[in-house]
Amino acid sequence: MDRAPFGEAVELRVHGVSGATAEKILDHPIVVRVAGDRHAGFYRPRPGTGDAGGATSGVVVEAYRWGALTAGAAVRTASMLLLLPFMLGNLAVWLRPTPTDRFGLLGALCRLLGGTLTAAFMLSIIGVTLNLVGWQCVPYDRCRAGRPYLSWLVVLPTGPRLALLSLVPLLALRVIWALGARSARAFEGFGRSPTRPETSEMTGSLGTPGFWDDERISAWLRQVHVGIGAGMLDASLLAGVSHAGTGPVGGLLFGAAVALVGACSVLLCLPVPASRAAALRLLRPLWAATVGVTVLSLGYAVLTHAARPVQGQLPGYEGSAAGLVATQGVLLVVLAVVTFVRQRAAPAGARPFLRGLGTPIVAAAAVSVAGAFTATLVFRVADYLDRGHVPDPIRPNPQAVGPLEPPVAYWWVALAGLTTLLIVAVAATATLLLSRRRRRDLAEHITEQDYPDVPTDAVPRLRAVREAIARSHVTEELGPMLVAFFMISSLGLATIVLDLIGIGPSQLAAKLSGQPGTSPLAVYVTDAGIWVISLLVIGLMILGFRSYRSVETRRVVAVLWDLGTFWPRTVHPFAPPCYAARAVPELAKRVSALAERGTVVISGHSHGSVLAAATILQLPPTALRGVALLTHGCPLYRIYARLYPAYLGHQTLCELGERLDWRWRNLWRDTDPIGGTLFDHHRGARPPCDTPAADAVDVRLRDPRSVTVDPADTVPPPIERHWPYHTQSQYQTAVRELADLTGQHQRGS
Repeated sequence: MDRAPFGEAVELRVHGVSGATAEKILDHPIVVRVAGDRHAGFYRPRPGTGDAGGATSGVVVEAYRWGALTAGAAVRTASMLLLLPFMLGNLAVWLRPTPTDRFGLLGALCRLLGGTLTAAFMLSIIGVTLNLVGWQCVPYDRCRAGRPYLSWLVVLPTGPRLALLSLVPLLALRVIWALGARSARAFEGFGRSPTRPETSEMTGSLGTPGFWDDERISAWLRQVHVGIGAGMLDASLLAGVSHAGTGPVGGLLFGAAVALVGACSVLLCLPVPASRAAALRLLRPLWAATVGVTVLSLGYAVLTHAARPVQGQLPGYEGSAAGLVATQGVLLVVLAVVTFVRQRAAPAGARPFLRGLGTPIVAAAAVSVAGAFTATLVFRVADYLDRGHVPDPIRPNPQAVGPLEPPVAYWWVALAGLTTLLIVAVAATATLLLSRRRRRDLAEHITEQDYPDVPTDAVPRLRAVREAIARSHVTEELGPMLVAFFMISSLGLATIVLDLIGIGPSQLAAKLSGQPGTSPLAVYVTDAGIWVISLLVIGLMILGFRSYRSVETRRVVAVLWDLGTFWPRTVHPFAPPCYAARAVPELAKRVSALAERGTVVISGHSHGSVLAAATILQLPPTALRGVALLTHGCPLYRIYARLYPAYLGHQTLCELGERLDWRWRNLWRDTDPIGGTLFDHHRGARPPCDTPAADAVDVRLRDPRSVTVDPADTVPPPIERHWPYHTQSQYQTAVRELADLTGQHQRGS
């Protein structure tokens, strides 16, 4: 670690999303790492090469680059796209309106929904391997003709064939386990906290020691989810090999597989054991049961040589898929009701996003993405196996090809997905059009105050500024679109109940129209839904491939992970690891070391301001005396306080200011679509802190500085929007003011 001279004032810059380089953060072409490693490190301009861009006289500039934690390795970034449903499922619980109900209904519902995501993943692999390949393709001549990689399976009886193919879902389960756990050294290997919270979902305060250490919880959940995945596979395999008449052994094993899934579901509703010893007392029997039931199921299938007497899908698979999706719909509705009731306990003055329904909305997104992945995989494999035929209720496959029928539940998922996309698009368009007049009026009012006397030749530039301000306020208008998404997706999942009674989309349309048979229009609309969803998923796969080949694309993809993997994994263990588990403790350690030898002004831009806030809440009192905070382009109130009111709400912002004795400045612009004010009640935010010091935090920057061309320039000043801030004189003024205030506080104490 670099040894800073005593009494040195340091401006420590923390970047936002998209993995900015150290050179860009410091605005300097030649930098050297002074602490950390290639995953996350601290950089300064190389001695003798000049100061960093926007540096304040007498203040050393240092940058913390953490972007490689999410956008570093190509394989890691691309593979994370496969974990998108799990990431959204884990994110949902952190959008709760209040930090209460720690071990109650809300946490249990989120974890149960996370368990259904693992079950859906396993059913999709089972649907391809056991159902389509082993059950519906291999026994038919035309399906396996010209495919030597499948034709050799026909020599195996049904039981051994299904047992062999069951190794593929087991391998897939092991792969996602590895994807979720393999980055421990880079993400979570910074070191365990000496003090850990005893709750299973951490605490309501980001200042609690050990808040970011999720190793114990994710390890526990990982074992439980493996039990769910293995139990789903065992039950599907036993249902396939025991269809002709379940003997006592097959029945007992099937009951054991169902009991394994049920036991794991119960464990998801219980608090995570607070000690490692208590966890091992439960995990060892669970692990033994998982391995034992799986091995016995595979062995029973290998020893079962009965010929297949029925056609169609793998016995029990249709009902499993329909029951799972229907369960997800019910859980979403219950989750919405519970969350809506809980939000009434929100602190006075808080405005949780969408009346506190962020949790069910993100949970619905997780279920929708998982459904899209599942339906795309099953339908595209079926389309490949039947050599171009499109099996549906009005166009069955030739008999020699095999039925190759995907579950009707996935037809409903495709239809619900298409309907959701159309309605959300309409809602988004209507929202933007209806709010356009209001946003333009606000922009006109702002520009009239900032540029009262504009010459005629600057009118086009003024019009561009107004448009930039109006567009920057679109962020506040996303509510109706997300509400429509949640309602339609939940209702779409609820329609799977019709499949439980044997009614598909085409049959329902025929019954409603009073025509016998099936409805061709419903079939074609459902086909369109399948292809639209498939194209979206294929586009996501192409994006993943591009992120593997292109550094720039990788950084774009990493933006999603920067936002979604900020929180600890307390719901789904297969989600991408929490990079803040390393970034926050590492920042706290570096800041504490610098504060011992001088003053530190933490300069957080965009999402970097959130990391800076989390770091300050983890600092010891001895270090806080030498620390100040400068935020710019800061979404703490505009986005985070409203999305995560239980953890980054008004009370947390007030606590943050009090810890720093209000040595805090926040630079913001009207043209910034992400950052905004924190305590300025004139901009629509109710000041939650009972101190006049909070009024001095927000500092508005006029953007652009002028709409006319300076006599020494050739073009008008640019509209800078969200970046950069350090190029303006107000930035250096704020750094100097904060450094002086911090130095005075240190000398006074």
